[in-house]
Amino acid sequence: MCYTRGKYGENQFKMSRKKHEHVIKGVLPGSIAEELGIEAGDRLISINENEVGDVFDYHFLVNDEELTLLIEKPDGEEWELEIEKDYEEDLGIEFEQGLMDEYRSCRNKCMFCFIDQMPQGMRKTLYFKDDDSRLSFLQGNYVTLTNMSDQDIERIVNYHLEPINISFHTTNPELRCRMLCNRFAGEALKKADRLYEGGIRMNGQIVLCKGVNDGEELERSIRELTRYIPCLESVSVVPVGLTKYREGLYPLEPFQKEDAKKVLDTIHRWQERIYEEHGIHFIHGGDEWYILAGEELPEEERYDGYLQLENGVGMLRLLKNEFRQAYEAAEGDGRARKLSMATGLLAYPYIREMAKQLREKYPATEIFIYPIRNEFFGELITVSGLITGKDLIAQLRGKELGERLLLPCNMFRSGEEVFLDDITLPELEEALQVKIDIVKSSGQDFIEAVKGI
Repeated sequence: MCYTRGKYGENQFKMSRKKHEHVIKGVLPGSIAEELGIEAGDRLISINENEVGDVFDYHFLVNDEELTLLIEKPDGEEWELEIEKDYEEDLGIEFEQGLMDEYRSCRNKCMFCFIDQMPQGMRKTLYFKDDDSRLSFLQGNYVTLTNMSDQDIERIVNYHLEPINISFHTTNPELRCRMLCNRFAGEALKKADRLYEGGIRMNGQIVLCKGVNDGEELERSIRELTRYIPCLESVSVVPVGLTKYREGLYPLEPFQKEDAKKVLDTIHRWQERIYEEHGIHFIHGGDEWYILAGEELPEEERYDGYLQLENGVGMLRLLKNEFRQAYEAAEGDGRARKLSMATGLLAYPYIREMAKQLREKYPATEIFIYPIRNEFFGELITVSGLITGKDLIAQLRGKELGERLLLPCNMFRSGEEVFLDDITLPELEEALQVKIDIVKSSGQDFIEAVKGI
């Protein structure tokens, strides 16, 4: 790699920069940006004399092996930085605006939208509905395609930015318009054709609503989505999440045990058919279906590499497998410990079984596992990621918690020690009078947390 630096000359490239000055939040240690002297507060003006409109442009432009960056320092001095690096090597720059542009909010009014089912009075950021293809590329968010212009699609194809995660919900154009309450939602499905033609990798999801897009409509959606294989690598089918705050919203009903069995029968039948033809299982049911139906989780091979973990597909199977491997490798001891763990109703039977097995290798260890009912959103919400601090306090106060209380990391806001209701970790420790350890969502981390106490 080679770097050179110089002041920006008067006769070089100029632009109207008001809109495209991107403030740098920080640089990664040991990165190219750090070696060049780029610092927080600097502004990125251009790359190879090209304006950088947003994060799509940035990721495409910095791939080149030879770059010329124009940086403006806080005092107005401009640096022209010439860089020779490996292809696709990152510069290590973090921007104040993650998208390097304004976030795009959702234009739909989906009948199943979870944000519409939240109570008033929570922090404002929780009510923002994003539908931004750039977040799909960066963070794996799902987009409906209704908020994407033809130019957006062309940039994704030309820059080859992938994967893009798409909320299909149904391939019936008329039904999709009704479900998303957007008269353009059916037409937007054609944008998936353009992504497929451009060879862009995609993943899809279907939020299933009872009596709306299940049954024959689900059969149709799966059948028609198979035409995007192999670019469309997976599609998850997850049950709609229903909170107790649905007054004035579309009258959706929760799925029952027999409903879940029918959904899984459909998924399994299509998995067999698609695997014979394409060598992948493609369509996957969320873990909740198996719990509701009282059926065994699929074996690991059926998840095709866990492409839909963030959608709750395969998380419990992965947890069990990771735990088994770590358990077999762990060396037991006779040290006395007393600890507790709280989790959602969905994972509770699996966590309880893991704790029971640990007693065989750590016979002097007592582990109390507590299932937390979601009083805040309603008991139909069973995942640990939507448990609030208030519910933890109400249901754990006065219980035997031991030396430590273990909580899964997905209960907290990303990168922070704050719950959905803004109760902080120190506030919870004070209320329950116990030290709390945050545990990553893997079976091995659970064992390590127990051993470390």
